[in-house]
Amino acid sequence: MNDIAASVSARAFRIGRRIFSRPRIDLPLAIALTILAAIGLTVLYSASNLDTGMLVGQAVRFLIGAVLLLAISRIPPNLLRAWTPWFYVLGVLLLVVVRVLGEGQGAHRWLDIGFFRFQPSELMKLAMPMMLAWYLHPRPLPPRWRDLAAAALMIALPAYLIFKQPDLGTALLVAASGLFVLFLAGLQWWKIGVALVGLAAAAPLALHFMHGYQRQRIVTFLHPENDPLGSGWHILQSMIAVGSGGIFGKGFNQGTQSKLEFLPEHTTDFIFAVLGEEFGLIGVLILLALYAFIVGRCLWIAVNARDTYSRLVAGAFALAFFVYAIVNGGMISGVLPVVGVPLPLVSYGGTSAITLLAGFGVVMSVHAHRKWTP
Repeated sequence: MNDIAASVSARAFRIGRRIFSRPRIDLPLAIALTILAAIGLTVLYSASNLDTGMLVGQAVRFLIGAVLLLAISRIPPNLLRAWTPWFYVLGVLLLVVVRVLGEGQGAHRWLDIGFFRFQPSELMKLAMPMMLAWYLHPRPLPPRWRDLAAAALMIALPAYLIFKQPDLGTALLVAASGLFVLFLAGLQWWKIGVALVGLAAAAPLALHFMHGYQRQRIVTFLHPENDPLGSGWHILQSMIAVGSGGIFGKGFNQGTQSKLEFLPEHTTDFIFAVLGEEFGLIGVLILLALYAFIVGRCLWIAVNARDTYSRLVAGAFALAFFVYAIVNGGMISGVLPVVGVPLPLVSYGGTSAITLLAGFGVVMSVHAHRKWTP
């Protein structure tokens, strides 16, 4: 008995030493995230008409996210893996609570617990890939049909709850984060083809269950000029802002579309258009290059991970982050429908920024413990 107790104590000591020792963060990734946050604060300050309160509020959120990133980076991936099912269950329960107590403008997406509000659906962007990676970790890869069926249920439940808020854009992104895990797990291309054919066949049925405004967004995306003063206003004004920036832009705080209130939601969903107008093509290319570097660095960390869970989580988070940026950029340029997706670490918002930085904390943990076999 004493030998067992000593063994358990020694193992607990080793784990505790890993958690509370100095974190070994990935310096290139940390620098890139810091630069991205600085760009985000700069653009937000201009987009908000030099609103110091909004700037300080977002900076505080970044600070909270950075502290969370450092804290999570200390936790070994095997402990994160052990806690993953509880995190996923908590996220699903919060989505159920949102159905009852949620609030928002025309939708139930937020929970107000007194001193702050948060959006539980953002938590699922991290919980989803972690849960799929947890499930596939001990199983043979590529996943078999029964594993795919179980994964489909894990994806469908939170995606459905988010869709019913209604928040179609976030529901699709959460589902995509889970599908990225399956892709990285070695899912055969012919199975991917079968799934794509099935989705295409189900598209007319999906249209039937969409809300009227969601169907209108698709029509507006195809023909925004049909209603330039109504449903097409967002896309057209965003395209005007981006196009008017030219190569070098109009300069900091010199944009007209946002300052004259032509551009809607210019601190959140359409902040990319503000950047394009004020900093031009050069500013857009710099931001896209920064996003590309962050995604590439996360994928490099995933490739060098020591276990299946770590590889799948880091890789899926990198691909999901890439999709968030591409969807927002496509949305403001008229290439994709308007779905209300914020620009990562640039758009104003607390839950999104903190959750993303927590996700990077998981990636940092994979990097910091890549040479440690639990």
